[in-house]
Amino acid sequence: MIYFTSDLHFGHDRPFIYKPRGFDNVEAMECGLIDRWNELINDEDEVYVLGDLMLVNISHGVECWNKLRGKKNIILGNHDSAARIKIYSELPDTYILGYAMPFKYKDYHFYLSHYPALTSNCDVDDPLKTQIINLCGHTHTKDRFSDMDKGLIYHVELDAHDNKPVSIDRIIEDIKGRMEKRA
Repeated sequence: MIYFTSDLHFGHDRPFIYKPRGFDNVEAMECGLIDRWNELINDEDEVYVLGDLMLVNISHGVECWNKLRGKKNIILGNHDSAARIKIYSELPDTYILGYAMPFKYKDYHFYLSHYPALTSNCDVDDPLKTQIINLCGHTHTKDRFSDMDKGLIYHVELDAHDNKPVSIDRIIEDIKGRMEKRA
C-alpha cells in the first residue's frame, strides 16, 4: 500500500505543534505518532513524507525516524536543512526525492510538494483522472480540503488525518466525494 503524510516535527518542543494534535508534550506526541504509524504501516508499504521530519536535535529525530516501518520517501520541506538532508541520505529505507515531484497512480496524476501548489482549478465537469492533484502539508490544518477553493489541493499533514498517514486510495475517495458534493 502507498501512504502519504507530512510535518512529523520530531523534536519540535513547542505547544503550538503538539497541543492541537492532542498531546501534552513533545515526548507524548512522538510516541503517539510512532505508535499510530506502526499500527498502520508494514515493512512493505511505501510512505511519502512531504516535508518537515524533525527539528532541533537531529540525532533524536533520527532515533524516532528509525522506529517507523516501511519504505520512506521524503519530499523536502522548509525545516529540512542541508545538515538534515545529509543525514537523511544515510538513513536505511529512506529516499530523498527533492522539493517536489509528479506521481502517478492508477491513471491519477499527483504533484507532491511540501507547500500547497496550484495544479488544477478543480473543475467538477472534468474527470478527476484528467486533472493534477496537489498533495501537500506545511500549514498544519485539520481540514484536508482547506485550500480546495483555490484548486485541487489535498492536505496530507498529520493534523488533518488523526495523526496518521493516509492511504492513496483514501485520498482518491475523499476527493471524489468532495467533488460530487460540489457538482
